[in-house]
Amino acid sequence: MRRTAEQLPVQPHGRDRSRTARHRGRAAALAACAALVAAAAAGTSPGTAHAAPTARVDNPYAGAGVYVNPEWSAKAAAEPGGGKVAGQPTGVWLERIASINGTGGTMGLRGHLDTALQQAAGKPFVVQLVIYNLPGRDCSALASNGELGPTEIDAYKTRYIDPIAAILADPKYASLRIVTTVEIDSLPNLVTNTGGRPTATPQCDTMLANGNYIKGVGYALNKLGAVPNVYNYVDAGHHGWIGWDDNFGASARLLYQAATAEGSTVDKVHGFITNTANYSALKEENFAIGDSVAGRPVRESKWVDWNRYTDELSFAQAFREEAVRAGFRPDVGMLIDTSRNGWGGSARPTGPGPRTNVDTYVEGGRYDRRLHVGNWCNQAGAGLGERPKAAPAAGIDAYVWMKPPGESDGSSTAIPNNEGKGFDRMCDPTYEGNPRNNYHRSGALPDAPLSGHWFPAQFRELLKNAHPAL
Repeated sequence: MRRTAEQLPVQPHGRDRSRTARHRGRAAALAACAALVAAAAAGTSPGTAHAAPTARVDNPYAGAGVYVNPEWSAKAAAEPGGGKVAGQPTGVWLERIASINGTGGTMGLRGHLDTALQQAAGKPFVVQLVIYNLPGRDCSALASNGELGPTEIDAYKTRYIDPIAAILADPKYASLRIVTTVEIDSLPNLVTNTGGRPTATPQCDTMLANGNYIKGVGYALNKLGAVPNVYNYVDAGHHGWIGWDDNFGASARLLYQAATAEGSTVDKVHGFITNTANYSALKEENFAIGDSVAGRPVRESKWVDWNRYTDELSFAQAFREEAVRAGFRPDVGMLIDTSRNGWGGSARPTGPGPRTNVDTYVEGGRYDRRLHVGNWCNQAGAGLGERPKAAPAAGIDAYVWMKPPGESDGSSTAIPNNEGKGFDRMCDPTYEGNPRNNYHRSGALPDAPLSGHWFPAQFRELLKNAHPAL
């Protein structure tokens, strides 16, 4: 995750709304036609047995309510002070085949969609799903390894994606705006952790060689994107991963390759999501990439380390433009996961650091208090970020809480399980042996459960350090 020769910075711009209207107008007509066909096949007519289908819109979050997962809400409300955020919408993670129908008494996909219809009460309404079960999942980590082996692409297609697509295509759910976050971390891993790079791993090289990440993402986009009321957002990492010059353009090009694989097209990509389940600050307001101290630019500081971006908003806006240059439609939008990047509390700086040198300037002023930008597991000191909000900035469709606050990133120690999840030392608070984070400590909270499991201590930490404050 490092640098190459410098290039001119990418300037963020707003979305082209005139082109958006033209593209989406055609999409709306196709959606209406498809809905009529689906209704006829089901023996119904729009507006009778099922809710009338909604025309595809430019920004699915605009003017819409968003689904509150009652299972997450109940856990949040049971924590001290959790009632203040228990009504916030979060993503529903479909992280294994069994989650489609529900496991251990938990709600399955149909249960969530049925509950969403009740919450919608006939009004525009978004449901957020995380599609996360690629073969050989999360090749450069262990905590979120999945159930499918590297070669099980057929099982991914037929036992995972196909059943999800069939449920989403049910005319009963045609009135919902279904937002999918497609396979977090997968494609960025192929950019940064393969091909002889210092960060390369054998697992990532395997997934690059067999092509199953590319095939899997393309297949998911094609199948899910064929449902008229589905809005696919592909995961694009975060600024502390993809923001370096040699990762930035390469990521956009690789996403384009996946978006046009397995019969898919760029028309089935509504946008991209950044910072999913990560901690990068939304805005660093006390220093900027163009600042310099004693003749040294901020990019030379140990924290920025020649990255092109200092925060997630500037990265997301610039990545949207880079994606368009790579071949995506000019009206693609962006989502930013703000569920855990608030970094409030008493440790939040109130102004720039001392101008003694570029490092004191950045270190004293940065909101993101991680020991290293590469630390990703159950970070101590993190707080809830901006509340979910539609159209908060140019090019951004919404701030979202795609990662439900309080769900663990991975276990602090090895825990036997039937979910395929391993033990990653980056979740061990005592670990300081990873060269990728310059041998800093992991910054992880102790006593964490398996990834995706409820972690009360983390939730309370997020409440305490929320910014904006609760």
